[in-house]
Amino acid sequence: MLEKYLSGDRLWEIVRFLLVGGGCFLLDYGLLFGLTEYGGCNYLTSSAISFTVSLVVNYILCVTVVFHASHQSARQTALFVATSLAGLAINQVCMYGFVDVAGIWYMLAKIGAAAVVTVWNYITKRLVLKGGH
Repeated sequence: MLEKYLSGDRLWEIVRFLLVGGGCFLLDYGLLFGLTEYGGCNYLTSSAISFTVSLVVNYILCVTVVFHASHQSARQTALFVATSLAGLAINQVCMYGFVDVAGIWYMLAKIGAAAVVTVWNYITKRLVLKGGH
């Protein structure tokens, strides 16, 4: 099964996904910091806003650059939105758990939350946009 993911096209798809995701993470991370430290927002509010902004950018780049899935059906779009909302929920639960329960600084907590959501996003976005192929 690992060979399937390391073959030519799939490997470059994963590389593109990681590059797009990395850029969107930097956008998310920077907005989280700016909104919390300079905007006076609670870290959970900042986290939701920054996640949503980076998600929109990520969606556009995933469709056009990562998965080359230019023709989206209404069903695919609805599933993408649903999985993204689930990703936002996962992000918020992780942030709350890491910060309020475990006492981790919110900027470090974001790294852990992003790692969890990244795995969720790749699996679900690939299934939605490519039908698991």
